[in-house]
Amino acid sequence: MIHSLAAAMSNQVQNNSLLNSLTWNFLDGRNSSPVRSSDVRPVPVNPWDIALCVTGTIISCENAIVIAIIFYTPTLRAPAFILIGSLAFADLLAGLGLILNFIFTYMLNTKFVTLISAGLLIAAFSASVLNILAITVDRYLSLYNALTYHTERTVTFTYVVLVLIWSICIALGLLPALGWNCLKDESSCSICRPVTKNNAALLAVSFLLIFALMMQLYLQICKIAFRHAQQIAVQHQFMATSHASSTTKGVSTLSIILGTFALCWIPFAMYSLVADSRYPMIYTYATVLPATCNSVINPIIYAFRNPDIQKSLWLACCGCVPSNFSLRPRASSDV
Repeated sequence: MIHSLAAAMSNQVQNNSLLNSLTWNFLDGRNSSPVRSSDVRPVPVNPWDIALCVTGTIISCENAIVIAIIFYTPTLRAPAFILIGSLAFADLLAGLGLILNFIFTYMLNTKFVTLISAGLLIAAFSASVLNILAITVDRYLSLYNALTYHTERTVTFTYVVLVLIWSICIALGLLPALGWNCLKDESSCSICRPVTKNNAALLAVSFLLIFALMMQLYLQICKIAFRHAQQIAVQHQFMATSHASSTTKGVSTLSIILGTFALCWIPFAMYSLVADSRYPMIYTYATVLPATCNSVINPIIYAFRNPDIQKSLWLACCGCVPSNFSLRPRASSDV
C-alpha cells in the first residue's frame, strides 16, 4: 500500500537521477587512476528532483510546527491529538527523507545508500497513511460509540495502537535491505526501484484496499452524522436548520479530505500496477510529486483546522488570542 508509494517515490527519484549523475565517478574503472579535474563535468540536476526536495523542505517545516505545538501544549493530550502528532512525525520523517534522498543521489550514490533512503521513505509514508487510517477509525468510533468513547479510547490504548503501527512501518522499511529489492536484477525492477515489479503490485493493491476501507468508514460517519442531526432536529425543531447546515458542512469537509487523499495517492498506486522500469521516468515523477504533496496537505487538514491547535498557535506566535476567536464545543453531528 503506502510502502509501494513511498518506495516508488524514493527509488524512482533515485533511478532517474542515477542515470543523470554518473559523472560523479572520480575513478576510472579500467585502471583505477584518478580522473583529471578537467574531465569532470558538472552533475546535471533533474528539475523533478529539485521539486521533490523543495516539497520535502515544506513538509518538514509544516510538520515540525505541528509537533512543537502539540508537545509544548499540555492540554493537547487527548487520543485525537496524539494521533495527529504521530501523523505529523511520520510526515516530518517523509520530508527529511526526500531531502536526504536528494543529497544522497547527487553526492553519495551507492547501493547501500539507495536501500537506506528507500527504507526511510517506505517507513515514513507507510506510517503517514496508516496514521490517517487510525484518525479515520478514531472519528468513526467517536460518533458510533459516543457515550462510551472517552472511557474506551484511553491514552494508553492509543499508544498501543501507535506502537503497532510504527512496528509495522519499521518492518516495511527494513524490507529493501533484507532482500526485497531488484539491485541484482535490474530487469525485474518496477517503477519503484529498488522494489521488484511483483512486490510493487502487491503493495499498490494493499494501499487500494486501505483506501476502500477509509471510504467505507467515511460513508458510515456521514450516515451517523445525518442520523444524529435528525434526532436533534426532532427534539429541538427550532434548531433543525442550523444542525442540518452543520452536518452538511461536515459531510462536505469529509468529501474534501477523502478526495484530496485519493487525488494525491491513487494515480501513483494505479501507475505502479501497470507500469515497469521500461516506462518513461517523467510519468513516474508526475505521479510521485502529487503523492508527496499529500504530506504537505495533511497538517492543514488534520492540525491547523483544529480550534485547539489554532489557539495554541496564536498563543505561541503572538502571545494572545484574537477577540473574535472562539472554541465551539463539538456536537455529535460534527464530523
